Amino acid sequence: MLSHLPENFTAVVIGANGGIGNAIIKRLLADTHVGNVVAVSRSPIASQDPSFQGAPVEVVNVDITTQSGRETLCQQLNGRPVHLLFNAIGTLHDDARNVQPEKRLEQLDEASFAHVMHVNAATPALLISALKSSLQGKHPVTIASLSARVGSIGDNGHGGWYSYRASKAAHNMLMKTISIELKRLNKQSIVLCLHPGTTDTSLSKPFQARVPSEKLFTPDFVAEQLLKVMSQRTPEDTGSFWDWAGKPIEW
Repeated sequence: MLSHLPENFTAVVIGANGGIGNAIIKRLLADTHVGNVVAVSRSPIASQDPSFQGAPVEVVNVDITTQSGRETLCQQLNGRPVHLLFNAIGTLHDDARNVQPEKRLEQLDEASFAHVMHVNAATPALLISALKSSLQGKHPVTIASLSARVGSIGDNGHGGWYSYRASKAAHNMLMKTISIELKRLNKQSIVLCLHPGTTDTSLSKPFQARVPSEKLFTPDFVAEQLLKVMSQRTPEDTGSFWDWAGKPIEW
């Protein structure tokens, strides 16, 4: 797994308390190739997850959607090289903010739209900007950020979900643009947008009723698949968009 990364590499996983982020961490910890995992989450996880006990894990409890949270993470890393940056945070619905995917144009709401765009598009880009000193240089680095097939403009045949679609399309453009700049700063960099499929997590829970059982994936399965996809990519693939099965997705 991730054989292009050096022995004892450092991984940073954003969204360590979420289904996919937590599963990615557990997969990484099971690999002796990994030296250290920085698990980033808004809520405390050290006491909740026994698999972290005694493992080479640094837990950083910050809200990465805020500038102060990103600055705290940057201080924790202190410029050391990061070889894998995996971003698993995102939002589709939020009852506290009255955010739901829109079915019709008249359901568009300015505040909800701004919130979804901030979390799904701006935050991953601002995160990479904050950690730039740990990503540039001559060391191999893979940056993988969760996107969604519904963010593909070319694949949009059903409409709806305006904010979520737009935020993931913006996310993809930001990651593509970042890949171009980062390649000048680190020729071994690989920036990827990844579609995990419909995963059995809190994000998809309200929308699982119509999903066939064989297309509703466990977080463990998705983590295994996404790590496999990342392992197959090279610097020539930087700035590209892939699904969980290793198939490219049109923009």
